[in-house]
Amino acid sequence: MPHITALDWFIVALSLLVCFIPALFFAERSKKDTSEFFASGRSVPWWLAGLSMVATTFASDTPNWVTEQVRRFGVAGNWQWWAFALTGIATVFFFARLWRRSGVLTDLEFYELRYSGKEASWVRGFRAIYLGLFYNCFIMAMVTLAASKIANILFGLSPWQTILITGVLNVAFAAHSGLWGVLVIDMIQFFIKMTAVFAAAWFSLVEVGRRLVGQPEAFAGLKALVSELSTRQVVSPRNAEPMMGAIDGSGQPILDLLPNFSGAPDMSELALMVFILPLAVSWWANWYPGSEPGGGSYIAQRLLASKSEKDSVGASLFFNFAHYVLRPWPWILTALCSIIVYPDLASIRTAFPDADPALIGHDSAFPAMLKFLPAGYIGLMIGGLIAANSSTILTHLNWGSSYLVHDFYRRFIRSDRSERHYVNAGRWMTVLLYVCAALLSFTLSTAQEAFQVLLSIGAGTGLIYVARWFWWRVSAWSEITAMAMSLLTSVAVPRLFSGAGFATVTLIQVVVTTLAWILVARFGPSTDPRVLIEFYRKVRPAGPGWEKVRILAGEPKGPGLGLKPWLAWVSGCLMIWSSLFALGNFLYASGVPGRASAGWMAFAIWVLSAVGLVRSL
Repeated sequence: MPHITALDWFIVALSLLVCFIPALFFAERSKKDTSEFFASGRSVPWWLAGLSMVATTFASDTPNWVTEQVRRFGVAGNWQWWAFALTGIATVFFFARLWRRSGVLTDLEFYELRYSGKEASWVRGFRAIYLGLFYNCFIMAMVTLAASKIANILFGLSPWQTILITGVLNVAFAAHSGLWGVLVIDMIQFFIKMTAVFAAAWFSLVEVGRRLVGQPEAFAGLKALVSELSTRQVVSPRNAEPMMGAIDGSGQPILDLLPNFSGAPDMSELALMVFILPLAVSWWANWYPGSEPGGGSYIAQRLLASKSEKDSVGASLFFNFAHYVLRPWPWILTALCSIIVYPDLASIRTAFPDADPALIGHDSAFPAMLKFLPAGYIGLMIGGLIAANSSTILTHLNWGSSYLVHDFYRRFIRSDRSERHYVNAGRWMTVLLYVCAALLSFTLSTAQEAFQVLLSIGAGTGLIYVARWFWWRVSAWSEITAMAMSLLTSVAVPRLFSGAGFATVTLIQVVVTTLAWILVARFGPSTDPRVLIEFYRKVRPAGPGWEKVRILAGEPKGPGLGLKPWLAWVSGCLMIWSSLFALGNFLYASGVPGRASAGWMAFAIWVLSAVGLVRSL
């Protein structure tokens, strides 16, 4: 357990005051109506909306999860989330304007704008409960589990104590200040969190330098770290304790940015799970909050709260670059350092004998590295971890309560009450959501386990959230079919194919679910033409999939999708990935010859893709 000084506690208190006190000034504004409480009066500038998105996706479980991927699968394991840049950039150039143009308060209200009949209302009400309560609480439980692991190692706190402390803080502010308060807290917390993780990476390198070459310096540590790990590989990624050994061509080199496709059978499964499946299928087929095909959840909430279509595009573009380019490498460096300091789980248990053994996993290696932070920086990291936890929990409390109050309670139970009544209902709902999430966190063991569960129950549904913007035949019955088949296959497929890996099971789910909803869209009941015409006139979706509705509406032929959005999408994705490769290779160049030239090559691709993006804009 690291030694925490009075200076550290002062910095923790100061960071909390800086984060939360400004949010109090927005309490009166949030009381006006549900538009202010859940959507900030639709007047949020692009930079604030974008910062809030980034801060929300930087939860207390994020560095833990990244650390687990690096320790179990090598750096290439991060393609499980790097591949979702395809989804994020598509949202920027294909969907952000459409969401803002729809004018709905929540993305679930969209269902009764786009579809017709009782089935549209049923989908809206069901998804309000399914996403707002179950799915939302599952994500908050992941974040709460990470907070419990961190607090157990840093302070020796039990999960109940951590939940009580963070719960009081988060619920009080979420209920009091509404989305405006959440946005302001997010903005300040982003800078605190980034400063903290850079400090964690720096002092982790200092410790590695001391251990490997007797020089407690960050640059010496980086050179020694890269040189040492360049001769190591993960040779048994399926085990709870991955084995590290010398490279013989059969394993996954730890530092490689791409998976090893020519190794042992275990490596083939690894390449399929962390690279091929995410790039070829997951980004369009799986629904996951923050990376939804077609936009959605709290990303759509920020887009809908933006003050203009231009701001919604700017916010989502800034979010994707900050999310994928600015944040990963400090986490990855800390994770790589942890392999030297704590080569296995037993070494973590030995270093922290008072920690609960049931909470120790590879995701515990990140908080374990924090013991090497000097006085003052420990306080900054604690403040950053609290900020990481709060930014995500606050967003999910506000987002979840917007679904449960606006899309379920107000729509189906009490539709004739005052705005103040619904605001108060939203506040009470935040308390209920956190209690449910806290209880659910006791059933989880690792962030990776929870991540795979979420992907599994959303497998195959992603494409429909894209297609509904571009094909009039997609109906509410199509969405009902997709949800039902995804849930059914998440239970049935693992039992029918008991020996298959996670990637294979997911592929089967995607194929079955996607075929099912496409057949229903093509041959099942269609949406009322009057609703489709109204939707077309308001949102102006492009593409040949709306040609029949355009003719019915008597509208002149629109401009179509055109080439520029596609060029912008490809250029944006290449910019993100080339940035990751350039930074990684420049860091590796300190200890491995030839990496600098690879870094410059990636930088050249970045320049070309940046030119393509600017010209397409």
